[in-house]
Amino acid sequence: MITVLTPTFNRAHTLPRLYQSLKAQESGRFEWVVVDDGSTDNTRDLIEEFRSEGKFEIVYCYQENAGKHVAINSGASAASGDLIFIVDSDDALTADAIAVAEHAITDHDNPEIQGFCFRKVLFDGTMVGIECRAADPVVMSPSEASKYFRGDLAYIFRREAMRAAPFPVIEGEKFVPELYIWNKIGDAGDIIYFPATPLYLCDYLPDGYSNNFSLHLMRNPRGFLLFYAAQIGRERSLQVKLKYAVRTMQCYMYMAMRAIKGKPLA
Repeated sequence: MITVLTPTFNRAHTLPRLYQSLKAQESGRFEWVVVDDGSTDNTRDLIEEFRSEGKFEIVYCYQENAGKHVAINSGASAASGDLIFIVDSDDALTADAIAVAEHAITDHDNPEIQGFCFRKVLFDGTMVGIECRAADPVVMSPSEASKYFRGDLAYIFRREAMRAAPFPVIEGEKFVPELYIWNKIGDAGDIIYFPATPLYLCDYLPDGYSNNFSLHLMRNPRGFLLFYAAQIGRERSLQVKLKYAVRTMQCYMYMAMRAIKGKPLA
């Protein structure tokens, strides 16, 4: 079974779209784990309303606001499925998403495989990143995939792989780049990519992570430092190594500024 894991914070206005897409799934062999990261809107009541319809298993978990990465940790702990499909609360799935994922996973039934990755498209059908004509599955690392596809990807990981590589929890910060952990999972075993198979419908909201990179870097320098320092060792290109070295120094600068101010940066 697949666990669809959704971390959410004040997204009661977008969760119904995701819920409708889950109700429309061709395969019903999944559960939905929603981790509420301290929402102050009516998220709890909304999820209870969804649960009352009894369309599929829904698990609701609440935590004090700690960030998406901590919510993912909580969801991995609560998940019953053997595989975890992370789907953001402002996004949705294609109607065949679970069925296509099941077939792909069955065709590559190997316990050494730690994850499966598919493509994202915008709600208007535009592919996120580059179009790929080659449809054959390929094995690569998450860092390689981010460069190759040049866009966000839809990952499904084995539950035990996620539990073995939890996101670090950093006092006073609420963000750690996901690629930091995806790379660790990739170190433990293969991740298979399906270059031309979109399962995931997405949007980029003004207050989302993608549109607020600089602010997140300033507020979470230690979390970004973990990622950038690790990437220096992973990259082969000297130019890219230098890029991450500069980012690492930027993190140290923000950490120093934060220490001087005695509170998070704006």
